Amino acid sequence: MPQSNSFQQLPLPPASAPDVRFLLLPLPEFNMLPFGGFLDKLRFSADEEDHSRQRYCSWEVVGVEKDHVVSSSGVPVVVSRTVDEVELAGYDYLVVFGGRSARSSQQLNDIYGGILREAAAKGVALVSIDNACFLFAAAGLLHNHNVAVHWRHVQEFHTAYPRIAVRTEQLYCIDGKRISCAGGSAAVDLAVELVARHCGRTKALKGLADMLVDEARGQLHQLKSLDEDIRANNTAGRHVGRAISLMRQLLAEPKTLDELASMLAISRRQLDRLFKENLGLTAREYWAEMRLKHVHWRVINSNHSLQCLADEVGIQDVSYLCKLFRKRFGVSPNTLRKSNSSL
Repeated sequence: MPQSNSFQQLPLPPASAPDVRFLLLPLPEFNMLPFGGFLDKLRFSADEEDHSRQRYCSWEVVGVEKDHVVSSSGVPVVVSRTVDEVELAGYDYLVVFGGRSARSSQQLNDIYGGILREAAAKGVALVSIDNACFLFAAAGLLHNHNVAVHWRHVQEFHTAYPRIAVRTEQLYCIDGKRISCAGGSAAVDLAVELVARHCGRTKALKGLADMLVDEARGQLHQLKSLDEDIRANNTAGRHVGRAISLMRQLLAEPKTLDELASMLAISRRQLDRLFKENLGLTAREYWAEMRLKHVHWRVINSNHSLQCLADEVGIQDVSYLCKLFRKRFGVSPNTLRKSNSSL
Protein backbone atom coordinates (compact mmCIF):
# COMPACT_ATOMS: atom_id res chain seq x y z
CA MET A 1 0.00 0.00 0.00
CA PRO A 2 1.20 3.59 -0.61
CA GLN A 3 2.87 5.08 2.41
CA SER A 4 1.80 8.47 3.75
CA ASN A 5 4.38 11.26 3.88
CA SER A 6 2.74 12.94 6.88
CA PHE A 7 4.09 12.82 10.43
CA GLN A 8 2.17 12.39 13.67
CA GLN A 9 2.56 15.91 14.97
CA LEU A 10 1.77 17.54 18.26
CA PRO A 11 -0.42 20.67 17.99
CA LEU A 12 1.39 23.94 17.46
CA PRO A 13 1.37 26.59 20.15
CA PRO A 14 -1.07 29.40 19.32
CA ALA A 15 0.10 32.28 17.11
CA SER A 16 3.27 30.49 16.05
CA ALA A 17 4.58 31.09 12.53
CA PRO A 18 7.49 29.31 10.87
CA ASP A 19 10.53 31.34 9.85
CA VAL A 20 10.80 29.57 6.49
CA ARG A 21 8.36 27.57 4.35
CA PHE A 22 9.23 24.81 1.88
CA LEU A 23 7.06 23.33 -0.86
CA LEU A 24 8.41 19.90 -1.88
CA LEU A 25 7.64 18.59 -5.37
CA PRO A 26 8.93 15.06 -6.18
CA LEU A 27 9.03 14.24 -9.89
CA PRO A 28 8.11 10.76 -11.16
CA GLU A 29 10.90 8.27 -10.37
CA PHE A 30 12.49 10.73 -7.93
CA ASN A 31 15.45 9.47 -5.92
CA MET A 32 14.51 8.64 -2.36
CA LEU A 33 17.86 9.44 -0.68
CA PRO A 34 17.92 13.21 -1.29
CA PHE A 35 14.15 13.47 -0.71
CA GLY A 36 14.29 11.66 2.63
CA GLY A 37 17.49 13.39 3.72
CA PHE A 38 16.21 16.89 2.93
CA LEU A 39 12.84 16.25 4.57
CA ASP A 40 14.28 14.67 7.71
CA LYS A 41 16.71 17.57 8.16
CA LEU A 42 13.78 19.97 8.07
CA ARG A 43 11.94 17.82 10.61
CA PHE A 44 14.81 17.84 13.09
CA SER A 45 15.28 21.60 12.75
CA ALA A 46 11.59 22.43 12.91
CA ASP A 47 10.99 21.90 16.63
CA GLU A 48 12.53 21.48 20.04
CA GLU A 49 13.46 17.94 21.03
CA ASP A 50 12.11 15.49 18.43
CA HIS A 51 8.39 16.24 18.27
CA SER A 52 8.27 16.91 14.50
CA ARG A 53 6.06 19.98 14.91
CA GLN A 54 6.52 22.52 12.13
CA ARG A 55 7.37 25.46 14.38
CA TYR A 56 10.52 27.06 12.98
CA CYS A 57 10.28 25.71 9.44
CA SER A 58 7.36 24.14 7.61
CA TRP A 59 6.98 21.91 4.57
CA GLU A 60 4.32 20.41 2.38
CA VAL A 61 4.60 17.74 -0.31
CA VAL A 62 2.56 18.46 -3.43
CA GLY A 63 2.07 17.11 -6.94
CA VAL A 64 0.21 17.87 -10.12
CA GLU A 65 -2.63 15.62 -8.96
CA LYS A 66 -3.78 13.86 -5.80
CA ASP A 67 -2.22 10.46 -6.12
CA HIS A 68 1.06 8.83 -5.21
CA VAL A 69 4.41 9.50 -6.84
CA VAL A 70 6.61 6.44 -7.21
CA SER A 71 10.31 6.83 -6.49
CA SER A 72 13.11 5.24 -8.51
CA SER A 73 13.28 2.50 -5.86
CA GLY A 74 9.58 1.70 -6.28
CA VAL A 75 8.52 3.23 -2.95
CA PRO A 76 5.43 5.46 -3.39
CA VAL A 77 4.80 8.74 -1.59
CA VAL A 78 1.20 9.90 -1.23
CA VAL A 79 0.36 13.40 -2.47
CA SER A 80 -2.71 14.78 -0.70
CA ARG A 81 -2.66 18.30 -2.20
CA THR A 82 -2.02 19.59 -5.70
CA VAL A 83 0.01 22.63 -6.65
CA ASP A 84 -3.23 24.33 -7.73
CA GLU A 85 -4.54 24.07 -4.18
CA VAL A 86 -1.70 25.99 -2.54
CA GLU A 87 -0.78 29.65 -2.73
CA LEU A 88 2.74 29.62 -4.17
CA ALA A 89 3.52 33.11 -2.88
CA GLY A 90 3.13 31.81 0.66
CA TYR A 91 6.30 29.72 0.36
CA ASP A 92 9.95 30.71 0.38
CA TYR A 93 11.26 27.71 -1.60
CA LEU A 94 9.88 25.30 -4.17
CA VAL A 95 12.14 22.24 -3.99
CA VAL A 96 11.93 19.89 -6.97
CA PHE A 97 13.37 16.38 -6.62
CA GLY A 98 14.52 14.80 -9.90
CA GLY A 99 14.99 11.16 -10.83
CA ARG A 100 17.92 9.02 -11.95
CA SER A 101 17.26 9.72 -15.64
CA ALA A 102 18.17 13.17 -16.86
CA ARG A 103 16.20 12.63 -20.05
CA SER A 104 12.94 11.81 -18.24
CA SER A 105 13.32 14.91 -16.04
CA GLN A 106 13.93 17.03 -19.12
CA GLN A 107 10.81 15.67 -20.87
CA LEU A 108 8.55 16.76 -17.99
CA ASN A 109 8.71 20.40 -19.07
CA ASP A 110 5.22 20.34 -20.60
CA ILE A 111 3.75 19.19 -17.29
CA TYR A 112 5.85 21.06 -14.74
CA GLY A 113 7.39 24.00 -16.61
CA GLY A 114 4.38 26.25 -16.11
CA ILE A 115 4.36 25.55 -12.37
CA LEU A 116 8.02 26.50 -12.06
CA ARG A 117 7.63 29.69 -14.09
CA GLU A 118 4.58 30.73 -12.05
CA ALA A 119 6.46 30.16 -8.79
CA ALA A 120 9.44 32.17 -10.08
CA ALA A 121 7.12 35.03 -11.12
CA LYS A 122 5.76 35.12 -7.56
CA GLY A 123 9.24 35.46 -6.08
CA VAL A 124 9.64 31.90 -4.81
CA ALA A 125 13.21 30.59 -4.86
CA LEU A 126 13.46 27.52 -7.09
CA VAL A 127 15.57 24.59 -5.89
CA SER A 128 16.54 21.73 -8.20
CA ILE A 129 17.71 18.51 -6.60
CA ASP A 130 19.58 15.90 -8.65
CA ASN A 131 18.44 15.76 -12.29
CA ALA A 132 15.66 18.30 -11.78
CA CYS A 133 18.22 20.79 -13.13
CA PHE A 134 17.48 19.40 -16.61
CA LEU A 135 13.81 20.31 -16.15
CA PHE A 136 14.76 23.80 -14.96
CA ALA A 137 16.98 24.28 -18.01
CA ALA A 138 14.31 22.98 -20.40
CA ALA A 139 11.84 25.43 -18.83
CA GLY A 140 14.23 28.32 -19.55
CA LEU A 141 14.79 29.10 -15.88
CA LEU A 142 18.58 28.88 -15.70
CA HIS A 143 19.58 31.66 -18.09
CA ASN A 144 22.47 33.66 -16.58
CA HIS A 145 22.60 31.33 -13.59
CA ASN A 146 25.15 28.83 -12.31
CA VAL A 147 24.09 25.28 -11.60
CA ALA A 148 25.46 22.31 -9.65
CA VAL A 149 25.03 19.01 -11.51
CA HIS A 150 25.62 15.44 -10.38
CA TRP A 151 29.06 14.41 -11.63
CA ARG A 152 27.57 11.52 -13.61
CA HIS A 153 25.58 13.96 -15.74
CA VAL A 154 27.90 16.96 -16.11
CA GLN A 155 28.90 16.17 -19.71
CA GLU A 156 25.31 15.36 -20.63
CA PHE A 157 24.20 18.73 -19.25
CA HIS A 158 27.05 20.53 -21.03
CA THR A 159 26.04 18.97 -24.32
CA ALA A 160 22.34 19.78 -23.92
CA TYR A 161 22.80 23.30 -22.50
CA PRO A 162 26.28 24.57 -23.43
CA ARG A 163 25.48 28.17 -22.47
CA ILE A 164 24.60 27.40 -18.85
CA ALA A 165 27.55 27.57 -16.44
CA VAL A 166 28.06 24.33 -14.50
CA ARG A 167 29.86 24.35 -11.17
CA THR A 168 31.54 20.97 -11.46
CA GLU A 169 33.18 20.90 -8.03
CA GLN A 170 30.21 22.01 -5.92
CA LEU A 171 27.80 19.85 -3.95
CA TYR A 172 25.23 22.61 -4.23
CA CYS A 173 25.07 26.10 -5.68
CA ILE A 174 23.10 29.05 -4.36
CA ASP A 175 22.73 31.66 -7.10
CA GLY A 176 20.08 34.15 -6.04
CA LYS A 177 16.61 32.70 -6.54
CA ARG A 178 18.04 29.68 -8.37
CA ILE A 179 19.47 26.99 -6.15
CA SER A 180 20.73 23.60 -7.28
CA CYS A 181 22.03 20.47 -5.57
CA ALA A 182 23.91 17.54 -7.12
CA GLY A 183 21.69 15.11 -5.18
CA GLY A 184 22.36 12.22 -2.83
CA SER A 185 23.35 13.09 0.72
CA ALA A 186 24.31 16.61 -0.42
CA ALA A 187 20.61 17.42 -0.04
CA VAL A 188 21.15 17.28 3.73
CA ASP A 189 23.97 19.81 3.45
CA LEU A 190 21.81 22.13 1.36
CA ALA A 191 18.92 21.84 3.82
CA VAL A 192 21.30 22.85 6.64
CA GLU A 193 22.43 25.92 4.71
CA LEU A 194 18.91 27.07 3.80
CA VAL A 195 17.54 26.57 7.31
CA ALA A 196 20.55 28.39 8.77
CA ARG A 197 19.79 31.45 6.66
CA HIS A 198 16.33 31.77 8.20
CA CYS A 199 16.46 30.06 11.59
CA GLY A 200 20.10 30.37 12.60
CA ARG A 201 22.99 27.92 12.60
CA THR A 202 22.09 26.24 15.89
CA LYS A 203 18.65 25.12 14.69
CA ALA A 204 20.08 24.22 11.29
CA LEU A 205 22.63 21.82 12.79
CA LYS A 206 20.15 20.29 15.22
CA GLY A 207 19.63 16.58 14.66
CA LEU A 208 22.74 15.84 12.61
CA ALA A 209 24.00 13.50 15.33
CA ASP A 210 20.64 11.71 15.31
CA MET A 211 21.04 11.28 11.55
CA LEU A 212 24.58 9.92 12.19
CA VAL A 213 26.03 12.77 10.13
CA ASP A 214 29.40 14.03 11.38
CA GLU A 215 29.16 17.57 10.06
CA ALA A 216 27.49 19.77 7.49
CA ARG A 217 29.63 20.02 4.36
CA GLY A 218 30.07 23.32 2.54
CA GLN A 219 29.18 23.68 -1.11
CA LEU A 220 32.86 23.42 -2.16
CA HIS A 221 33.45 20.15 -0.32
CA GLN A 222 35.60 17.72 -2.31
CA LEU A 223 34.01 14.28 -2.53
CA LYS A 224 36.63 11.83 -1.29
CA SER A 225 34.81 8.74 -2.55
CA LEU A 226 34.66 9.98 -6.15
CA ASP A 227 37.97 8.55 -7.29
CA GLU A 228 38.28 4.88 -6.44
CA ASP A 229 41.89 4.75 -7.58
CA ILE A 230 42.90 7.54 -5.22
CA ARG A 231 40.93 6.01 -2.36
CA ALA A 232 42.53 2.62 -2.89
CA ASN A 233 46.01 4.09 -3.11
CA ASN A 234 46.44 6.71 -0.42
CA THR A 235 50.01 7.41 -1.52
CA ALA A 236 48.69 9.34 -4.53
CA GLY A 237 49.63 12.95 -4.00
CA ARG A 238 47.66 16.11 -4.44
CA HIS A 239 48.87 16.53 -8.05
CA VAL A 240 47.31 13.22 -9.10
CA GLY A 241 44.05 13.97 -7.31
CA ARG A 242 43.85 17.43 -8.82
CA ALA A 243 44.73 16.08 -12.27
CA ILE A 244 41.92 13.52 -12.11
CA SER A 245 39.49 16.22 -11.06
CA LEU A 246 40.54 18.37 -14.02
CA MET A 247 40.31 15.40 -16.39
CA ARG A 248 36.71 14.89 -15.35
CA GLN A 249 35.87 18.57 -15.79
CA LEU A 250 37.59 18.72 -19.19
CA LEU A 251 36.26 15.41 -20.49
CA ALA A 252 34.96 16.96 -23.71
CA GLU A 253 37.62 19.65 -24.10
CA PRO A 254 40.44 19.38 -26.66
CA LYS A 255 43.06 19.90 -23.97
CA THR A 256 46.44 18.23 -24.29
CA LEU A 257 48.28 16.61 -21.42
CA ASP A 258 50.93 19.31 -21.73
CA GLU A 259 48.20 21.90 -21.07
CA LEU A 260 46.89 19.84 -18.16
CA ALA A 261 50.36 19.63 -16.63
CA SER A 262 50.73 23.38 -17.07
CA MET A 263 47.49 23.94 -15.15
CA LEU A 264 49.05 21.94 -12.31
CA ALA A 265 52.33 23.87 -12.55
CA ILE A 266 54.33 20.69 -13.17
CA SER A 267 55.96 19.19 -16.25
CA ARG A 268 54.29 16.62 -18.49
CA ARG A 269 57.06 14.18 -17.65
CA GLN A 270 56.46 14.64 -13.92
CA LEU A 271 52.71 14.17 -14.43
CA ASP A 272 53.23 10.84 -16.21
CA ARG A 273 55.70 9.70 -13.56
CA LEU A 274 53.23 10.43 -10.75
CA PHE A 275 50.41 8.57 -12.51
CA LYS A 276 52.66 5.61 -13.29
CA GLU A 277 53.98 5.40 -9.74
CA ASN A 278 50.58 5.71 -8.06
CA LEU A 279 48.10 4.21 -10.51
CA GLY A 280 50.17 2.05 -12.86
CA LEU A 281 49.00 3.97 -15.94
CA THR A 282 50.26 6.99 -17.79
CA ALA A 283 48.15 10.11 -17.59
CA ARG A 284 47.07 9.60 -21.21
CA GLU A 285 45.99 6.02 -20.53
CA TYR A 286 44.06 7.05 -17.43
CA TRP A 287 42.25 9.88 -19.25
CA ALA A 288 41.35 7.58 -22.16
CA GLU A 289 39.98 4.97 -19.73
CA MET A 290 37.93 7.64 -17.95
CA ARG A 291 36.36 8.71 -21.26
CA LEU A 292 35.51 5.14 -22.30
CA LYS A 293 33.99 4.34 -18.90
CA HIS A 294 31.86 7.46 -19.21
CA VAL A 295 30.60 6.36 -22.62
CA HIS A 296 29.96 2.83 -21.33
CA TRP A 297 27.79 4.16 -18.48
CA ARG A 298 25.91 6.53 -20.80
CA VAL A 299 25.26 3.80 -23.39
CA ILE A 300 23.51 1.74 -20.70
CA ASN A 301 21.75 4.58 -18.90
CA SER A 302 20.56 6.81 -21.76
CA ASN A 303 19.17 6.62 -25.27
CA HIS A 304 21.24 9.50 -26.62
CA SER A 305 22.89 9.00 -30.00
CA LEU A 306 26.47 7.80 -30.26
CA GLN A 307 27.37 11.12 -31.86
CA CYS A 308 26.06 12.88 -28.76
CA LEU A 309 28.09 10.59 -26.50
CA ALA A 310 31.16 11.08 -28.67
CA ASP A 311 30.78 14.84 -28.27
CA GLU A 312 30.63 14.41 -24.49
CA VAL A 313 34.12 12.92 -24.45
CA GLY A 314 35.64 15.08 -27.17
CA ILE A 315 35.84 12.41 -29.89
CA GLN A 316 34.72 13.69 -33.29
CA ASP A 317 34.68 10.41 -35.21
CA VAL A 318 31.92 8.03 -34.05
CA SER A 319 33.41 5.09 -35.90
CA TYR A 320 36.71 5.65 -34.09
CA LEU A 321 34.85 5.76 -30.77
CA CYS A 322 33.14 2.45 -31.60
CA LYS A 323 36.51 0.92 -32.45
CA LEU A 324 37.98 2.01 -29.10
CA PHE A 325 34.85 0.89 -27.28
CA ARG A 326 34.84 -2.60 -28.80
CA LYS A 327 38.55 -3.03 -28.09
CA ARG A 328 38.07 -2.04 -24.44
CA PHE A 329 34.78 -3.80 -23.62
CA GLY A 330 34.63 -6.56 -26.25
CA VAL A 331 31.27 -5.43 -27.60
CA SER A 332 29.97 -2.57 -29.75
CA PRO A 333 28.01 0.28 -28.10
CA ASN A 334 24.82 -0.58 -30.01
CA THR A 335 25.01 -4.26 -29.06
CA LEU A 336 25.56 -3.35 -25.41
CA ARG A 337 22.61 -0.96 -25.46
CA LYS A 338 20.28 -3.53 -27.05
CA SER A 339 21.30 -6.25 -24.60
CA ASN A 340 20.60 -3.99 -21.61
CA SER A 341 17.31 -2.66 -22.98
CA SER A 342 16.00 -6.22 -23.20
CA LEU A 343 16.63 -6.91 -19.50
